[in-house]
Amino acid sequence: MNRRQVAWITLAHMFTDINQGALPALLPLLIPRHGLSYAAAAAVVFSSNIASTVVQPAFGHFADKTSKTWLVPAALAMACLGLGATGLAPAYPLLIVAAVVCGVGVAAFHPVGARLINQNAGSQKAAAMSIFGVGGTMGFTLGPLLAAQATGWWGLDGTAVLALPGCLMAVLAAWLLSRPQSAQAAKAMSAGAEAVGKPAWGAFLRLTGTVVGRSMLFFGFNTFIPLYWINVLGQSDHAGAMALTVFAGSTVVGSLAGGRLADRRSQPRIIFFSYLSVIPMIPVFLAMNSPWAALAMLVPMGIGLSIPYSAMIVLGQSYLPGRIGLSSGVTLGLAISIGGIAAPILGMVADAHGLHTALATTMILPVLSAAVAWTLPDPAVATGVAKAA
Repeated sequence: MNRRQVAWITLAHMFTDINQGALPALLPLLIPRHGLSYAAAAAVVFSSNIASTVVQPAFGHFADKTSKTWLVPAALAMACLGLGATGLAPAYPLLIVAAVVCGVGVAAFHPVGARLINQNAGSQKAAAMSIFGVGGTMGFTLGPLLAAQATGWWGLDGTAVLALPGCLMAVLAAWLLSRPQSAQAAKAMSAGAEAVGKPAWGAFLRLTGTVVGRSMLFFGFNTFIPLYWINVLGQSDHAGAMALTVFAGSTVVGSLAGGRLADRRSQPRIIFFSYLSVIPMIPVFLAMNSPWAALAMLVPMGIGLSIPYSAMIVLGQSYLPGRIGLSSGVTLGLAISIGGIAAPILGMVADAHGLHTALATTMILPVLSAAVAWTLPDPAVATGVAKAA
């Protein structure tokens, strides 16, 4: 593994996903600025997510057809400039345009970023991908905190300041990619790494289903854990934020552990057993009346949900040999965006029947995902490589 290359690409991933995490945190200030209803405010985030969802596979296909790595700094700069413009937009239509630009930038980054990670990972593809994933998780987690700090100091004009570090990172990425040794290192690491064999589309589609299930679970709990702590367990806002931090921290631990595990064990089986472990955790968590017991239960839940993360991405790349960008665009972007868009459905259930019931409905997701994961074949068999050998 080329650790230096993996490190800066991961850092760029963090700065990219800061924008995705920060956008929802701006809504409390955007609502009075533009006189928005809750529906109109939600449309700002939805427009960014849906734009990202629609264009993600296209950028993945483009990343596979061209060796141009300029998409990394360009996408990062686009995401940052889009977010920066949200606080400066003088009218609602321009606010929507800025949100869409941010979403498209985020979508453009993931496929080419994942492809670069794959090229620089050597034989430790899952471990490298887990590090890359942690960068995204950190960005998504830091986004709301940085947005609150920037707007607390400068109001909505602070979005321009918030965008500045990411733009500087884009300049640094462009410089790093222009260095001859970077191109030579990637070429050396990827020499002979392109898998032979035919695309296993059926297996890839089933894998995508398991990614969607994980995404719906993650976004569901990530969205409603603070509210659950406050409204169901009767705790303070601070306690709700602490619970969310514990959950996010456990996903980082699980992702790193899962990356190392996926380089040594069967990736389909890792996905299956991870989902199997989560099945009893959700009802146990919901049965907890003690905030401390519930907090302790969040740790294995977060680890169980995040262990298969790297295995899913690397397995998707193996199922589609020669289409690393496309597979990464789907598993890193499209499927995850669908999970994020599905989160409001849980909100509707919560409005009608309460938060406890809404989270209880998610218990079916690990069951279905485990059932699908059990059918996932070994990639060498699925793509015909084993027969050729």
